[in-house]
Parts: sequence; C-alpha cells; structure tokens
Amino acid sequence: MASERWDPFREMMTVREAMDQLLQQSFVRPIGALLPPLPGVAHALPLDLAETANEYVVKASLPGLTPDDVQINLHGNTLTIQAESKAEAERPGQTWLLRERRLGKTQRSITLPTPVDANKANARYEQGVLILTLPKAEEAKAKQIRIQP
Repeated sequence: MASERWDPFREMMTVREAMDQLLQQSFVRPIGALLPPLPGVAHALPLDLAETANEYVVKASLPGLTPDDVQINLHGNTLTIQAESKAEAERPGQTWLLRERRLGKTQRSITLPTPVDANKANARYEQGVLILTLPKAEEAKAKQIRIQP
C-alpha cells in the first residue's frame, strides 16, 4: 500500500469557492439572480476549451442563433466571441405567461495559453453549438530535442 504525503494546501478553498458555498447554503439569493437581464447589456457566454498537442477546440452553446448572429475575432492569442439574439415581435392578442430565455448580447473573451495560427482556424455550427478548431502556431508546438552522442 502506497502512502500519500499530506499537503495542507489541498484542503484550502479559494475565496470564490467559499463565497459560492456560502451563497448556496444561505436562503438569500444574489441580487443578479432575481432581476431579469437588462436590455443591451452583454452577458457572459459559457465555453468549453480543450487542448491537444496541435490545437485548441472551443465549444460554445448558442441555441436559437444563426451563424450570421455570431462574430468571432482572434487578436494575437485572445479569442473573442460575440452573439446577439433578438426578441420575437409582439403579436396582437398574445400575452406572455413565462419568458425566461435570455435575449440580447452575449460575449466572451479568453486568452489562449499559446499563439494560434489564425489562417488555419476553422469554425462550424452544429445544432446550436459553435465549434472552433484553432491550430497552434508552429513556434508554440512542443519539439523534441535529441541529445547528440
């Protein structure tokens, strides 16, 4: 049986984790959860980011949007995704009983750990999910160095 060394830092929480836990345990909800989204205010866009030896793969859920509603910018190694969903027009005789879908602008910028080759980047949109494939720049790829005899 292998023994494991005790690491006191493993048991410590970050301040964010402590605040999340405190809010989850309390009966008081954060004020932002009670208010409807404000028109014209950009909301954070949740992303998934995966890395392989040669590329990054970014996935963003954008249900109900078309590719024309999405703008993708890559500046250096900073990726910015912006999207906007528009509200449906009011119809005469129609009264909303429940309206929870988020409408308006959403945006997210992330800095990738290494530079990417923007000329070889690929974006596709499948069933409401934006999938970006961003190949790493040649200078950012790991290279093996052989020892000379």
